Amino acid sequence: MSEAESRQSYIPPDGPAAAPSPAALAPRARGTSEGTKGRPRPAPSPGAAAGTRLPRRAALWLLGGAVAAAASVASPARANPGPRRAGRVDELLSRLTLAEKISLLHGAADPKSLGQAGYVPGVPRLGIPELRLADGPAGVRAKRTATALPAPVMLAATFDPALARAYGEVIGHEGRALGQDVLLSPMVNLIRTPYAGRNFETFSEDPLLSADLVAEEIRGIQAEGLIATVKHLALNNQEKDRTTIDVRVDEQTLHETELRGFEAAVAAGAGAVMAAYNKVDGVYCAENPKLLTELLRHRWGFDGWVMSDWGAVHSTGPSLAAGLDMEMPSGARFGAALEKAVRDGHVPEASVDRAVRRILSVRDRFGLLEAVPRPERDAAAGARVALRVATAGATLLRNEGRTLPLTGPAARSLAVIGPTATLPFVSGGGSAHVIPDAAARPLDAIRDRAGAGATVTYALGEDLYGRPMPATEPPAELENRTVAAGATWRYEGTFTVPEADRWTFLIHYSGTRPTVTVDSTELFPVRPGVYDFFPGGLESHAPDGLLVRRTTVALTAGAHRLTVTASGGSLGQRFRLRAISAADRAEDIAEAARAARAAHSVVLFAYEDATEGQDRTSLALPGTQEALIDAVTAANPRTTVVLNTSSCVTMPWLERSAAVLQMYYPGQEGAAATTAVLFGDADPGGRLTQTFPAAEDRHPMAGDPLRYPGRDGIQQYSERIHVGHRWYDAEGVEPLFPFGYGLSYTTFGYEDLAVERAADGGLDVTFTVRNTGGRPGTEVAQVYLGPSPHLAALGVDQPRQLLAGYRRLELTAGERRRVTVPVAARTLSSWDTARHGWVLGTGRRTVRVAASSRDPRLVTEVTVQPR
Repeated sequence: MSEAESRQSYIPPDGPAAAPSPAALAPRARGTSEGTKGRPRPAPSPGAAAGTRLPRRAALWLLGGAVAAAASVASPARANPGPRRAGRVDELLSRLTLAEKISLLHGAADPKSLGQAGYVPGVPRLGIPELRLADGPAGVRAKRTATALPAPVMLAATFDPALARAYGEVIGHEGRALGQDVLLSPMVNLIRTPYAGRNFETFSEDPLLSADLVAEEIRGIQAEGLIATVKHLALNNQEKDRTTIDVRVDEQTLHETELRGFEAAVAAGAGAVMAAYNKVDGVYCAENPKLLTELLRHRWGFDGWVMSDWGAVHSTGPSLAAGLDMEMPSGARFGAALEKAVRDGHVPEASVDRAVRRILSVRDRFGLLEAVPRPERDAAAGARVALRVATAGATLLRNEGRTLPLTGPAARSLAVIGPTATLPFVSGGGSAHVIPDAAARPLDAIRDRAGAGATVTYALGEDLYGRPMPATEPPAELENRTVAAGATWRYEGTFTVPEADRWTFLIHYSGTRPTVTVDSTELFPVRPGVYDFFPGGLESHAPDGLLVRRTTVALTAGAHRLTVTASGGSLGQRFRLRAISAADRAEDIAEAARAARAAHSVVLFAYEDATEGQDRTSLALPGTQEALIDAVTAANPRTTVVLNTSSCVTMPWLERSAAVLQMYYPGQEGAAATTAVLFGDADPGGRLTQTFPAAEDRHPMAGDPLRYPGRDGIQQYSERIHVGHRWYDAEGVEPLFPFGYGLSYTTFGYEDLAVERAADGGLDVTFTVRNTGGRPGTEVAQVYLGPSPHLAALGVDQPRQLLAGYRRLELTAGERRRVTVPVAARTLSSWDTARHGWVLGTGRRTVRVAASSRDPRLVTEVTVQPR
């Protein structure tokens, strides 16, 4: 589409170009479809209750702009409670003994655990309650069920800070209801490498978008009286070697990329910050004074407390002196060792007092220095928000020949294929895993929506959990073996393979992992970095809850020796040993192709399972899914691929598909949201918050082991400020799908661009967006800013363009709306390493209004002059 060009001049208020005021540099609110903080909330939506399917043909309320906000779960009386009693912290500090003070600075075992991640005992003598800390990037992880919200990366795909606040309110309310006081979330580390195992737990590759969303989510969490902990400060952008890697990064890169989200979290009032495992410039984050004191407290004015990641403390005195206040989950460094150091005169007690004061002050601010009543869960309200986020974040990547939405013959004759059609992919693994009240199967929701007159068939396509082992000699029960407590069961025998093949073996087990060997090779050794204690996503647990481990080995034709040893331990053991052969895989694919051929259209669910503790090893879909997609699309070109993936994937099969819908890990209401989008009851409202590379060797981390995963324990952020989409622009690399990309079921036109000076020193970018199609739809208008010639003359590195603002719009057919997107003075500035501060980027600068980073619709130039 041709670019509309105009030239305008912008002259900010008088003032020095090198030093915009703090107020001018503060982030300005992004325009959103739901309004801004403080405005009346929309009416509650009629969304489904937790775990329910969308009623047949009754989901039309989701269409376009008719997606209403969920009912607020906020408790106004809990919001921003303020100090409960003047001088309370000083009084307590004066009465605490040294041992009691130190007990508040580290975690301990919880005698009445609620399933949370951490626990700090109280001081009953002084009425100080205990403190419980729960994981919660996508819902509260505890023993009890909770609302399983879509993964944060799907929340980010909405480009809606107001929705991030509602998301935070659900977590905050449920955290308090489930007996928790501190939330170990949100995670705001940037998506730097597509291989990172926790990309689904965070927001974006873009610093501005991440900062906006984390700030609003924190406001939502803390409005409910739950303390938010922003994590992981800083540069914890991968799981590979995360506890030891030493990140080397220049000052400008640090401030302009990774730190922007943390700074926004502090400005939003986050009560706590979690120090990361890794080192930065040779110093562990948990004992890094430049991060924890100079930056966090002195530059940003943070007045909360800093806790360590679990097991991330490497010293006593240096960590405390650097600004760490709490060691989790135990007291290896901040327990007896700290008390001895104080009594021996190696650590001043004033340092302990300082840390205790910070912790007590935050607890006082949230009313947690005394027992307070807790609310009841509101599962229905949580489910409404979960459905709303999953629908708004659904991102349509391809739609050839208007394959979607499914209507007419396509809606009446369907083949549904893939394991995640019958095994709801609710959440990823690790600390993000949430046990929902219920989660419907997408296959059931599709059948329900298609109606009684439709034919909807199903084929597995990809076996996740294996078949029973072939007959062994001597015969043995390996499919449902139980071992009594205190007993050990051992088997030695053989099984026969008819021809040379690659077999995948799977062990499903409770308790201690059984030892299984084939021809003297142990199949499932316990390996460092693979966490059995973390609840997993889809692959690591069987539907009945047993842990699952798998491995693939090459076997020759003939007999193979098998040995199994299982211990009952103290509680007894249950396990099953299974296998998948190449013949099994071929049979599954052939069955799927037959089902596809017999139907008018196909919905194929593909997955990629990610978890904390390990990075991905490939950007391809795992297992035989690429072969499955090839076979199914060959049998029926009218195939829609639904992706339940954590991050970007490569798509060598893309051109053979008819449509691709990115649904990430959509939470407990994923079935309802996916079905609503497939059938057109809702417009796909999501946009990509990370760039999808065209191939495994066409992304920022490719071909440079020093950049990722690091070499000899050191990692260099040599891409500098060119993170994510900025790298693709700088290197001239064409992505598969660009940042900000996503399709709608309607079309949009842009016109009448104007840029004016804003009172706070920023810009107001105003334009008109019109829905040019015949149905309601969602558009995310994005504003990109070009480099400053003044900064270039100073030698300051700049992106070719950076995201400067955005606006999510829901427009009815034919609706035209005039939009103003504010651009903050901070966004007009760059970090000058020579001055150790922000410098306004003056001169002639390009402003683009776009539908993605690679799809400009309107272009103008403005002149930014010194104030």
